[in-house]
Amino acid sequence: MDNQRPRVEFTKEMKDQGYLILAPAMAPIHFELIANALASYGYRVELLRNSGPQIADIGLKYVHNDTCYPALLCIGQFIDALQSGNYDLNKTALMITQTGGGCRASNYIHLLRKALERAEMGHVPVISLNLSGLESNSGFSLTLSMIRKALAAIIYGDALMLLKNQVKPYEQNLGESDALVTRWTNELVDQFDRGQGYSGHATRKQLNEIVASFDAIPVTDKLLPKVGIVGEIYVKYSPLANNDLEQFLYEQGCETMVPGLLQFMLFKVDNRLEDIKLYGGTRLKQTMFEAAMRYLGRSERMLIDALNKSNRFVAPSPYDKLKSMVDGVIGYGCKMGEGWLLTAEMIELTHLGYPNIVCGQPFGCLPNHIVGKGMIRKIRNLHEEANIVAVDYDPGATRVNQENRIKLMLSVAREGMHKTHGRPMQEAMETEEDTTLSPQLSTTY
Repeated sequence: MDNQRPRVEFTKEMKDQGYLILAPAMAPIHFELIANALASYGYRVELLRNSGPQIADIGLKYVHNDTCYPALLCIGQFIDALQSGNYDLNKTALMITQTGGGCRASNYIHLLRKALERAEMGHVPVISLNLSGLESNSGFSLTLSMIRKALAAIIYGDALMLLKNQVKPYEQNLGESDALVTRWTNELVDQFDRGQGYSGHATRKQLNEIVASFDAIPVTDKLLPKVGIVGEIYVKYSPLANNDLEQFLYEQGCETMVPGLLQFMLFKVDNRLEDIKLYGGTRLKQTMFEAAMRYLGRSERMLIDALNKSNRFVAPSPYDKLKSMVDGVIGYGCKMGEGWLLTAEMIELTHLGYPNIVCGQPFGCLPNHIVGKGMIRKIRNLHEEANIVAVDYDPGATRVNQENRIKLMLSVAREGMHKTHGRPMQEAMETEEDTTLSPQLSTTY
């Protein structure tokens, strides 16, 4: 019998008392801006940075081991932080997103509350961050201006992530692009505090200035492998989940491209409109989602226009073009998890000149195995240059095995750069998908 207590609400009194709200840092640049956008409305928000093997161990202790890897990590990170002694458990709350879709991520919040009960911390309130009306709290509510700031944070986060990844491997003065990310983050946070920086005019102006500042960084003309990162959304972005994949690829002498969060937002809104067409819905709901689609589309155009002002940077494809790339490849009804978007991102990366792709596959995420690993052969048949490796991320996977698989993919990429045929090694990767590679491979490339 489930003896879990009734949901502990985050009340207005808790906000007035200055409760600290802990939240995961899935996409570090984006979430830093989002957290500070919330802070400008009087919420004390801290992004969790705790890491280490104990996170997954704690997750396994308090969550069933059949639960997907992102859930284990999120819940393990929360409980690890609360058990650290660094927080007053009587003045601390937790925040987690709740999508309301078919993904089990909608149930993370319930798993988290059960885990808190088991850890004897059931009195800690958990806030659901959602746009679907799934839960409400008298002490936390999303206003229109708050949503606009959060969306601006996503746009700025996409720009900073993309520009940093395209400049950092080539910079003449090491650390210059990272320093510029920090400078712009601080500047945007200050603007959010002043109620500025998120109108359409301000966003366009800032994006142009951000692009110009990165364009001014002196770079070398060395030739490096170009690698894209796709996968389940948490594993794609979170350094905790993917063992700091972006940094690893940088250390291997690669330029990386990670598709932005804005594309995912467009995908989610588009899916809601498709549901209304198929299953019906109120006119009000349809009008709201159509307005959201137009707003996000304008934001996307601003970002692409800013990037295209420089001939140095590769801009993402417009959403409509991205969607058309999977026409005849995978059905638009495949929308659980990252759905057809994940397949589209792999094709897009190939078109943009990033044919070497790491597809992060977390344990327990069946939809993303289908639209990710399950579509690799189809994509290779359509695009010979596609050099894709699916990497499993789960509590039992060793980091050395993950990195060795990626290094095999990079060896094919380097062979391709020297106009040699890397197909035999690619076929070996396909046929030995689950073979543990020798740790000695980590020193051979």
